[in-house]
Amino acid sequence: MVGNLLLRGMIAGAIAGILIFAFARLFGEPLVDAAIAFEEATAQAAGTAAEPEIVSRAIQAGPGLLVGVMAYGVAVGGLFALVFAFVHGRFSSLSARGTSAVIAAAAFVAIVIVPAIKYPANPPAVGSSDTIGVRTELFFLMIVVSIASLVAAVAIARSLAARYGSWNGAIVAGVLFVVFIGLVEYLLPPINEVPENFSATVLWRFRMTTLGMHMILWLVLGLAFGALAEKRLGAKSGLRPAYR
Repeated sequence: MVGNLLLRGMIAGAIAGILIFAFARLFGEPLVDAAIAFEEATAQAAGTAAEPEIVSRAIQAGPGLLVGVMAYGVAVGGLFALVFAFVHGRFSSLSARGTSAVIAAAAFVAIVIVPAIKYPANPPAVGSSDTIGVRTELFFLMIVVSIASLVAAVAIARSLAARYGSWNGAIVAGVLFVVFIGLVEYLLPPINEVPENFSATVLWRFRMTTLGMHMILWLVLGLAFGALAEKRLGAKSGLRPAYR
């Protein structure tokens, strides 16, 4: 059963990958080109040689982008299916579609929104090569803390539900999650390496486009996988599958 769901998760991830590729080609790549042009102009003005192009932009924006987003989508789709197999029927009476939608929404918040508030995505020409290691570590630390906090919030909500009701328990857990995440993001060091003369419009549009790509991924996983899983498991709400 888990293998069957895993396959469906990978199929949903592949569908998401195709849509993300089309979205990135249309909206993202022109912004990357603008950022690269800024970087080259800055290097030329400073009298320094531009970095050698190991892979051409045509390959990066075409086959390279397609392979990258497809591999990412399929991998995340597989992991999504495994999480669904563990959660569905054990923690709520939601249908397969409902469970899938809730998992996707929670993942979008924990993996995308929360880290992006502190460390938003940046295009080429933004960020120093000397700090890339630190920036990467802080970003993934924020993801780990966010996921762990969300899991803890769910556990708190379930614990409080028996005594104060599901709605009150969810509100308290949600408030605790927001307060804790806010404290963590306040304590973590800020990173601001945007050049003063870099286009604010390009930066904003790049970050919104990146957010849109992630939104497509989790929206498709939540809806497409939910439909595929429900077709396999049956639409009866509250059905607890015996995964083996």
